[in-house]
Amino acid sequence: MSSPLHTSIWQEEPEPDNPFATRAAYCHGFDVYGQMLGQARWVDMLFLLLRGEAPTPIQARALETLAVALANPGPRDPMVHAAMCGGIGGTPAAASLMAALAVGAGQSGGARDVFLAMGKWAACELGASHTWASTLVHHATPQWLTVTDTGWPAIEHAAGFDPNGVSTPTVVRQTLEMLASQEVGPRTLWLAEHRTALEQAAGVPLAMTGIAAAALTDLGFSPAQGEMLYLLLRLPGAAAHAMEQGHIGFKNFPYPPVELENDPYRGKETQP
Repeated sequence: MSSPLHTSIWQEEPEPDNPFATRAAYCHGFDVYGQMLGQARWVDMLFLLLRGEAPTPIQARALETLAVALANPGPRDPMVHAAMCGGIGGTPAAASLMAALAVGAGQSGGARDVFLAMGKWAACELGASHTWASTLVHHATPQWLTVTDTGWPAIEHAAGFDPNGVSTPTVVRQTLEMLASQEVGPRTLWLAEHRTALEQAAGVPLAMTGIAAAALTDLGFSPAQGEMLYLLLRLPGAAAHAMEQGHIGFKNFPYPPVELENDPYRGKETQP
C-alpha cells in the first residue's frame, strides 16, 4: 500500500489497479477533473492553487484582466528579448523560457520589483490612506553595490515605478483604469485616483509592476505569491516571440542594427 502524499494543496486518490496512477485529484477540496474541468477558468485554478479558495466573480475578472495585460510584454521588454535570443540560437524550449525567467526576475521592471512594491502596499494601513503616498515612494539611497540581508542588491528606485521613464505609458494607464473600474479593492482604486500626484512625489512615472502590485495585493496575494504570479503570467509572450524568432532567424531580428561611430569594419563588407 502506497503512503499518502503530504500536502495541504493537493489530494490524490490512486487507481485501484495502479497506485502510481491518479483516479481523482482534489485542489483544496475541489474535485479538479470531476467538477472543475470544463467549468472553471484558468484564472480560477491559479487563484485556487495559491490562495486556497475559489475567487469571487470580481476577483476572477480582475485577475483575468491583469493576466491579459501581462501576457505579452513585447519585444522591447528584456524578459521577452532574452527568450528571443534563445530562439535565434536554436535552444530548446525550456532554455528560452529559463532565460526569460532569469531576466524577468529582477528589480527593474521584473518580478522582484512587484515583490517589493507589494511589501510597501502591505505596510499601508487601509484606514490611513493619507500616508500611502509617502510609504510607496520612500526608498533609502543605496550605497554602491550594497547587498541586503535577502541576498538581493539594494534597490535604486521606488518599487513599482520606472526609474528611466519620462511619462506614464498609455498601456499602463489603460490597465490601471480598467482594473480600477472593476473595483477589485481600495488600493487599485486609490492608485487610479492619485496616480499623477504620486508620480510627482516619486519623480518618475508609474510602471506596470506598480499596477500589478496594487491589484495582486487587493486580490489577497502575498508578496511571494505575487512575485511568482508575475513571472508566470508574462511567460506566454516570451514563448511566442522565442518560437517566432527561431523561425525567422537573426537576420530578421525586430531591432535595427546599431551604427557604431568609427566602426573599423565599415567599408570592408564587400572585401574578400
